[in-house]
Amino acid sequence: MKNSAFFHFLTLLLFKQKSKHIGAVLISVVIIFLLSAVLFLSASLEHTLLHTLKAEHDFTVMKVQGGRAVNTPVSWQENIMEMNGVTHLSARVYGRYFFTPRETSFLVVGIDFFDEQSTQVLQKVVSGLDLKQFLASDNMLVGEGVKQFLEAHYFSKDFTFKTPSGTFKKVGIYATLPKETNLLGNDMIIMPIDLAREIFGLSEDEVTDITFNVPNDAEWDNIITKLHLMFYDVRVIEKREMKKAYENLFNYKGGLFLVLYLITIVTFMLILYQRYTMVYSTERKEIGILRAVGWSIQDVLRLKFYENLTIVIVSFTLGVLMAYLYVFVWDAPLLNRIFLGGANLPNNVTFVPVVEFGLLGSVFLFYAVPFLAAVLIPAWKIAVTPPKEAML
Repeated sequence: MKNSAFFHFLTLLLFKQKSKHIGAVLISVVIIFLLSAVLFLSASLEHTLLHTLKAEHDFTVMKVQGGRAVNTPVSWQENIMEMNGVTHLSARVYGRYFFTPRETSFLVVGIDFFDEQSTQVLQKVVSGLDLKQFLASDNMLVGEGVKQFLEAHYFSKDFTFKTPSGTFKKVGIYATLPKETNLLGNDMIIMPIDLAREIFGLSEDEVTDITFNVPNDAEWDNIITKLHLMFYDVRVIEKREMKKAYENLFNYKGGLFLVLYLITIVTFMLILYQRYTMVYSTERKEIGILRAVGWSIQDVLRLKFYENLTIVIVSFTLGVLMAYLYVFVWDAPLLNRIFLGGANLPNNVTFVPVVEFGLLGSVFLFYAVPFLAAVLIPAWKIAVTPPKEAML
């Protein structure tokens, strides 16, 4: 059979029987949309967090007492610096400050602005930051969620913190962190480390934890051993542990949706198979007529294959495009709460477009192969019967 005549007949068949395929297309689009949206969202969050993790220090050291973290002595820095291979050591002060009237909390982070590495990272995030003007008085940088919350409570220019000693400390709002940092910085406040010490009631010889880098990965295990020998009451957190934790979290949530997808797709294919097994008399007559006028079994199966392959491609394309718009244009309303959890403050997250074509290809195969099999097997059973019986 000439290809031109075959594809002309295929086109006519698709337009004539379009009402028959609408139900399958709609269900397929919904299934592909939901799974693709989950995959897009998971990949975007994982990409953002792992990209942020690259800028973090290799090790974080903190003092523990009774199994819980307590303030770390500043004197530990000198001992750690004496270890071979340690670079970029810095101390951090951070913690949760609770806005008592509404039980809302802010993540207050104290930064040593005289540390070159910390300053360079911050200036990349906040463009146009004038450190001289910022440090001239008590100022802070706030996340978008913190800014909106404070403005709603009439703290538009500054905010007064209550320290553990019962005194009050007024701190000016210098600038707002860009929207691109909302995933991690929505409820964050950044200020000089000495100011953070005062707000949390830490003395000058105390910090929350100490971070440092070890460029040679082969030395990491030795460094951990040395730290535990040097300090008996220490907790050491590696960057690779944090990376595994992030990956396991998103693999778990993405895998949960993948299992639900497989259950749904199998159920849908069973219904589809049952539908095509109980083929309507008109469809049986159609196949019988094609066989009677000289079409081979191969030609009939080829027609059904291309007919349903068109449905598969259209459904998959529509589902993926809708998911892309839903996640990366409309910021995945409702679905983002499943991955981000209950927000401390309202968070308008902008997701970075990340598309894993290999994963989408796997989804397409998991969808297309069962779909085509559910249609072609009943069609083959009819095609192998004599045309006279098929037209009865």
